[in-house]
Amino acid sequence: MPFTVRDFHSLVRGLERNPEWKAELRRLLLSEDVLSLPEIVRQAADQVRQLAEAQRRTEERLNSLTDQVRQLAEAQRRTEERLNSLTDQVQQLAEAQRRTEEEVGRLAREVGDLKGSDLERRYRERAASFFQGLVRRIRVIDHQDLGHLLDDAVDSGRISPEEKAEIMQADVVLSGRRDDTQVYVVVEVSAAVDRADVDRAARRANFLEKAIGAPVLPVVAGQRILADAEQRAVSARVWRVLDGTAQPPP
Repeated sequence: MPFTVRDFHSLVRGLERNPEWKAELRRLLLSEDVLSLPEIVRQAADQVRQLAEAQRRTEERLNSLTDQVRQLAEAQRRTEERLNSLTDQVQQLAEAQRRTEEEVGRLAREVGDLKGSDLERRYRERAASFFQGLVRRIRVIDHQDLGHLLDDAVDSGRISPEEKAEIMQADVVLSGRRDDTQVYVVVEVSAAVDRADVDRAARRANFLEKAIGAPVLPVVAGQRILADAEQRAVSARVWRVLDGTAQPPP
């Protein structure tokens, strides 16, 4: 029999009254692939939701890591600022230390110069006492008189102007008699006599001997003498006057 419109309406009403018929009708009318589409869509939707949740968690972790990196960068910035501050403070302390050391060195040199000047003055003023073991009839030669004496030597060509200038820097120059002979004495004064003092005394005595043509005794005077200076004085035949006691070369 042909399927009429009335039959179709009867079928629709039957389907409305019997929902289970709908499922059976769909199974008959639709293919397996079409029937499985709702499940596939549901699974796809679940996957999309899972991916979205994973993306959300990833973004949260990324935001957390971004915050941590920002905090670390800020901590690094503060550390660098503190380090720069400490570096500046260290440089300031180093500069202050340098200035202090320079000032201490300057004061030490001034004190040394004062002590040296005082010591030179004592040996010059008390020459007759300090050098009585070397010569008799001691006379300290005034600096101006020494200059005149050396000018004559320069004019006559016995010494050079440079040698005259070297002699003029001697701490004490005096004359006297030794074994009935007129002699001169060139003295280098230092609290602690070193090798340079010995060399200066020997060199300046040699220049003065050339200038005046008379014997000149090289002498170092002070409170004590360093070991290498003692050896040098012996080899250079330089007198030592230590704490007022004269010690001749061997």
